[in-house]
Amino acid sequence: MTPIHELLSRVRHDKEFGRGQFEIGYWDRQKGRLHRVPFQQIVFPAGERRAFELLDEAGRLRRIPFHRVREVYKDGKRIWQRQA
Repeated sequence: MTPIHELLSRVRHDKEFGRGQFEIGYWDRQKGRLHRVPFQQIVFPAGERRAFELLDEAGRLRRIPFHRVREVYKDGKRIWQRQA
């Protein structure tokens, strides 16, 4: 299985592979469920190698560690899933 940080890097930097609509499914601890967000809403801070950031529904900046990513979708089809 491809590590999540490598897959996300490929989406960001491989122009051919990165074509399409990507979504990240991460485990939301506060709501106790999987939450899917479009890749365009995700920010990768410089120097941060273990997490990404996004604005939640309330406009708060949230840091999401890569270990909470459970699924990745491309054009609505799941292309990656964390093994349990």
